[in-house]
Amino acid sequence: MKPTSFSSLPRPWWALSLGGCLSLIGAEPNPDKRQYTLFNPVPTALMRPMSLDRPDKTESPYTVDAGHYQLEMDVVNYAYDSEPGDHGQVVTEALAVAPMNWKAGLANSVDLQVIVQTYNRLRERTPQSETIQSGFGDILTRLKINLWGNDGGTTALAVMPYITWPTSQDDLGAPTVEGGIIVPLAVELPAEFGLGLMTEVDFLRSNSNGVAAAYVNTITLGRPIYGALSGYVEFFSEVPPDDEPWVGTFDFGFTFALTDNMLLDAGLNIGVTRSAPDWNPFLGFSCRF
Repeated sequence: MKPTSFSSLPRPWWALSLGGCLSLIGAEPNPDKRQYTLFNPVPTALMRPMSLDRPDKTESPYTVDAGHYQLEMDVVNYAYDSEPGDHGQVVTEALAVAPMNWKAGLANSVDLQVIVQTYNRLRERTPQSETIQSGFGDILTRLKINLWGNDGGTTALAVMPYITWPTSQDDLGAPTVEGGIIVPLAVELPAEFGLGLMTEVDFLRSNSNGVAAAYVNTITLGRPIYGALSGYVEFFSEVPPDDEPWVGTFDFGFTFALTDNMLLDAGLNIGVTRSAPDWNPFLGFSCRF
């Protein structure tokens, strides 16, 4: 998912879980599971390790096993930005409470995702004024199709078309239906490191041309630290439409596996360009059933 945006709060920021990327490194291929579907679930003994589309912004190429479900959410996500304006310093704060990604495994290499942004609050203040927007956000639907590497191998690749539905309140989301496509790649590296790469094209409402493209590229590197604790570092880049300045962030965070089907995560995204939020901490939770 994408970082918190002050112009359209928020776009999704879920990404590849280190637990998912790293746990598959060196794994032996599982038996053929093509016969399993949403209505004929994969037996527990044949399920692949849990993989998430969070906490970093690089999506995971691994899907939820057929017939199983997964919840991934930010418990809380906060972003702060301060920069000079025409009439003094402009401070912008964005808060998202319990945005969640509900996922269902449709087939061995396909899952369906519904992202619900439950409550958003955007506050902008200057020395002369204060503006607050709050309410429900947009709903996104995504389909992840794994092309290879879902059940073993040193690389994995997927394609993820998505649609954003303009369901937000108080002008907190997209003005109309938008969409795009995401292509995530995971690569095994030596010494238990895992590399994630992602390219994304978003087709957004443009102020000048009706529809224009935004381009996102990310790179993330992660590794187990000790026991159930893993960590990652990441660089995120977005080039928006309409000649807006590019957005860059340096991100880092941690995941902690409570069980094979339950993880906690926390992290901090730091803006390295003026157009990005100065800092963006978050705390998350995920479970599979």
